[in-house]
Amino acid sequence: MESSFSELRNSLSKNPVQLSDEENARYARQLALQEIGVEGQKKLKGSSILCIGSGGLGSPLLLYLAAAGIGQIGIVDIDVVDESNLQRQVIHGMSWLNKPKTKSACSRIKEINPFCKVSTYETELSSENALEIMKPYDLICDCTDNFPSRYLINDACVILGKPNIYGSVGKFEGQVSVFNLKLDSPNYRDFLPKPPPEGLLPSCAEGGVMGVIPGIIGLIQATEVIKIVTEIGSPLDGRLLIFDGLNMSFRELKLKSHETNKSIKRLINYKKFCSDLSGNISSEEISRIKSISVKELQKRLKSNRNNIILLDVRNPHESKIASIIEAHLIPLSQIKSGVVIDQIKSLTASKQLYVHCKSGKRSAEALKELRNFGIEGTNIIGGIDAWIAAKLPIEEG
Repeated sequence: MESSFSELRNSLSKNPVQLSDEENARYARQLALQEIGVEGQKKLKGSSILCIGSGGLGSPLLLYLAAAGIGQIGIVDIDVVDESNLQRQVIHGMSWLNKPKTKSACSRIKEINPFCKVSTYETELSSENALEIMKPYDLICDCTDNFPSRYLINDACVILGKPNIYGSVGKFEGQVSVFNLKLDSPNYRDFLPKPPPEGLLPSCAEGGVMGVIPGIIGLIQATEVIKIVTEIGSPLDGRLLIFDGLNMSFRELKLKSHETNKSIKRLINYKKFCSDLSGNISSEEISRIKSISVKELQKRLKSNRNNIILLDVRNPHESKIASIIEAHLIPLSQIKSGVVIDQIKSLTASKQLYVHCKSGKRSAEALKELRNFGIEGTNIIGGIDAWIAAKLPIEEG
């Protein structure tokens, strides 16, 4: 089996392209680079890149790959543009609110570079469609924000022999690496053999992210793509680059390849895989927990407030942004540690317990934990996100 890098070089050599006068003028500053020149620019035009995710990481990556002259770009994303995206997802604008991110990104790319061909996949990448979607492309860019997608992308890249340009961000930090570039290159499973425990690495929605951090990491991913396609420099193969925005520092970790992580033959159920191995509560377990909608909760609060205890299991900094009036804040981590069980038993004595978090998952996990101590309650579907979306009263700050 040829390495991913060799296959990429063969693919580019079999796809000879020429630059028009307009393209020579457009890419003049890049053509002036001895390391890239005309031949490198032709390689960029002859290459095809798939970007999975067009959010915080995908936005700068797509903008600069289009500007650099990548000939064919694919975009996979099922989401629509939300106003909360615009703080960091700079490829989108106000005029695209509530419209598909794929169409928004495609429109912006065409404004930047009409020579760039764009294919969009308005779908969730899954074990059923990943190999078919990814197969036509030379390089895959992982710009996702969740572990099931990262393992899925990794395994599909291993099966197909595709390089995987990986990026991840959270709060003020980010990391980048190039996986599966050569036969002896590490892949994502060499970096993270199994998903981390729930809550150890919160999502951007839960933990927040400084808007410029995805921009920095996405640009480094784009830089790696250009280097690999034009065969210049030293890619982040076997190296994980870690960026700390607060201290403005970079450091590297060396990654080693393990043969067992190259023997992937088929794709699996990655949501179940991440749930089972990380200790997360599964969708099936959530479905077995008693739950109500936010509107039903509001009705019950109005009619029977004195007989209800509402528990907020988010972290303190989340509750400062917005909270439901009179909710008791007890983070999930304290429930898991068992230190607050007596307090919750006291609060819920002869009262009905309702639990919420941001989206409904941590609250379901809290109820699962509380059940071990004989405490029963009801989960709030959609959490405070659903409460705010329903325009119900909140306490800010």
